[in-house]
Amino acid sequence: MNITGIIPLEQKAEYLRTLPAIRERCSRVHDLAKQGKLQYFDYHPEKEADVADFCIEIMKRDYGSNFSSIEPHGRWRHLDTGVGRVLPEIAKWRIKEDSLDAREEIKRIIDLFIVSVLLDAGAGNQWTYHEKSSGLKFTRSEGLGVASIHMFDRGFFSSDPDQPFRVDAAGLARITVEKVAEAMQVNESNPMVGLEGRTSLLTGLSSALIASPQFFGKEGRPGNMIDFLELQSKVNGNGKRVVPLAALWHVLIEGLDPIWPSRIQLAGKSLGDVWPCTVLSAPGQSEGDDLVAFHKLTSWLTYSIVEGLQKVAKWEIEGLEDLTGLPEYRNGGLLVDLGVLILKPDLLPIDSMSGLPKVQPSHPAIVEWRAMTVIELDRIADAIRTKLGLTSKQLTLAQVLESATWKGGREIAKKKRPETTSPPIEIESDGTVF
Repeated sequence: MNITGIIPLEQKAEYLRTLPAIRERCSRVHDLAKQGKLQYFDYHPEKEADVADFCIEIMKRDYGSNFSSIEPHGRWRHLDTGVGRVLPEIAKWRIKEDSLDAREEIKRIIDLFIVSVLLDAGAGNQWTYHEKSSGLKFTRSEGLGVASIHMFDRGFFSSDPDQPFRVDAAGLARITVEKVAEAMQVNESNPMVGLEGRTSLLTGLSSALIASPQFFGKEGRPGNMIDFLELQSKVNGNGKRVVPLAALWHVLIEGLDPIWPSRIQLAGKSLGDVWPCTVLSAPGQSEGDDLVAFHKLTSWLTYSIVEGLQKVAKWEIEGLEDLTGLPEYRNGGLLVDLGVLILKPDLLPIDSMSGLPKVQPSHPAIVEWRAMTVIELDRIADAIRTKLGLTSKQLTLAQVLESATWKGGREIAKKKRPETTSPPIEIESDGTVF
C-alpha cells in the first residue's frame, strides 16, 4: 500500500500512455483557461455557439437532415477522396484470388491503414499528387491517402513480389527517402514537408513489427494483430465478436512504440506524443505532473482501424467513448479562426513568408493549443447535438470530427487564407506528430 500518496514514476509513465490520460490531462489545461491562466491564449467560451452554428451549416449543406449517413472520421475517407478506392481494391483481391478469405481481407485493410496513417503528416502548402487513373489532383491528407493506396497496390510495402497486397517488416526495411519521394511525386517543383520523418516512421515500423511477434507474428505484419485481438475478444449473445478498444490501443501504443522519436521520457520510458505544458508547472510538484498526453497519430490509427474492424470484419468495438477528438491543426485552427481561442500578441515569432506565427510542435503554445482542442471538441460536439436534438449515440464524436470540425477547420482556413489554406498558426512539421 502506498501511504505517501505519491504515484511511482513507472506507474505515471504507463498512465500517460493510456487513452483516459489524454482527456484528463487536457482537462487540467482547460480548467486553467476558464480562470484566464493560459500563457499564450485567451479563452472565449461564448464563441463556442458560433463554432457549433458554423459546423451545423456545413453538416446540413452536405447531409441535409440525414445525419445518420455521416461516416466516421478515419483514413478510409481520405483513401476514397474523389472516387471510391477501398471497396474496389477489396473486390479486385477477390477476383484475383479465389481462395481469399475474410480474415486475410481484414489483415490487408489493417496493413493498408497503418502505413497510410503513418504517411499522413502535414505535407505543406506546395505539394500535390496527380492520380493518373482519374486525372484528379490532390493535396494534403487526401493526396497522401490516395498516394498511399497506389503504393500499397504496387507492392511498395511488401517483400513478396507474388503477394503485393500486404505490408511486412522485410518490405518496409527496403524503403528509402528516394523511393518515397518518387512514389509521392516529390521533386524540386513539387516539394513535400517532412519527407525524411515520414520515411523514418516506415523504416522504424519494420523494426517495431519484428520486435513484437506477440502482436504482429514472426513475419512482422501489421494485419497479424487480428490474431491477438481475437484472443482478447468475446462472442456476444447475437453471435458477434466484441473486442475491447483497450486491447487495440494496447497493440498500437506498445507495439508501435519504437517508431516514434524519443522525446520526453519518464522513469526511462519513452512517452511518445506527450509534452510538458508550462502552465501546469508548479513549485514542489512531482515529476511528470506538468505533462500532457495527446497521442494524435495513435488515435488516428485507432479511429481508422476501428472502422475496418466494424465494416470488413463485422466486429463490435467496446469502449469507443474513451476516444478523444484529434489535437491537430484543422480542429485547432477552427477554434482560433472563429475566436474561441485568441493568441496573445507578440509572443510567437512571425514567419516572413506567410506573415503567420510559426513554431515547432514542442513549443508550449502548441501544447496549450492542442490541449484546449481536445476538450473543446467534446464541448462543440455537445453543442451541436443540443442544437440538433440528437444524442451521442445518434451523432458520435467520430461523425462530428468527420462532418463538422475537421472539415470546418479546413473551410474557414480557405476563406481566411485562400492562397495557402494554411492553419492560423503554422507548425514546423517533421512528419512524426501532425
